[in-house]
Amino acid sequence: MKITRKSLLSLAGAAAVGAVLGAVPAVAQDVTLRMHQFLPDQANVPKLILYPWADRVEAASDGRIKIERYPSMQLGGTPPELMDQAIDGVADIVWTVVGYTPGRYPSTEVFELPFMTTNARAASSAFWQMFEKNMKDTEFKDVKILGTWVHGPGVLHTSNPVTTPADMQGLKIRGGSRLANVLLEKVGATPVGMPVPAIPEALSKGVVDGTTVPWEVTGSLKVSELVRNHTEFEGSSLYTLTFVLAMNKDRFDSLDPELQKVIEDNSGLEFSILAGGTQADADGPERQVAVDAGNNIILLSDADVQTWKDASRPVYDDWLADMQSEGIDGQALIDEARALMDAYEE
Repeated sequence: MKITRKSLLSLAGAAAVGAVLGAVPAVAQDVTLRMHQFLPDQANVPKLILYPWADRVEAASDGRIKIERYPSMQLGGTPPELMDQAIDGVADIVWTVVGYTPGRYPSTEVFELPFMTTNARAASSAFWQMFEKNMKDTEFKDVKILGTWVHGPGVLHTSNPVTTPADMQGLKIRGGSRLANVLLEKVGATPVGMPVPAIPEALSKGVVDGTTVPWEVTGSLKVSELVRNHTEFEGSSLYTLTFVLAMNKDRFDSLDPELQKVIEDNSGLEFSILAGGTQADADGPERQVAVDAGNNIILLSDADVQTWKDASRPVYDDWLADMQSEGIDGQALIDEARALMDAYEE
């Protein structure tokens, strides 16, 4: 199936579901869903992806579905607990980083390998297709997944300039996932695991010397004010995180079929590509903030990037061994992901 940018326009124009003749009064069918996530309202993901998605669902349901939005973990708990909150019904819908629960969804890590992805839309498309084929009824069987995507290129933001892996020696760097932390170890840094909301305080207090995040999230975290050096990898992504929009399975099953269709029509492959692409497109404006501030942006050439790729090879070797211990053919996942990404056309 070829997915084009043009086809994504149909998502926003999904038709509203008509009223059912002979049904009980509409007020008895109204549904309120609570959506929980860890970023503040003004961050790009809720502002550009999650809240517009909720608005589309509400409009397409003719107001029969209302989605309450709870940012910054307002329903309690910590970001790594979000998936369990969806499974247990603490929240009806959650958006979360899959890597916040390392080892729980091992197949998704294929997209988090260093320098694995180059295009967020292509990777998000591949992620959804592989989810439906390999993960829907296995790793994610306890939850209803509405979307799967990745962010744009992962970037290093550091207090000191970083050009080569040797420059990472002794630095304390916040890593966004298990594999990002493994990569940091391989290049001599000390990885420090923490959710995204903890980054500003950790940088300001010197708990870490830098962080790995895509450009799009730097604005809400004030990263460009807290560090002055940013290392980009030409044509590559140092690392990538995977995200899911997940719903409590029982809550979804309890909805009227018409309302289930509203949610289904606004979810899936096209939404996943839209979400990943939107997140990547938000990189540019936030990068410009750092440019305007006079920060030091280091763009590594292909030759320099190859040095990093060579240093990351042990991460692949370790991951393949980990997958084998889980009874998973890791190389097959890599080959399938690359083939699907290569086949993607914008």
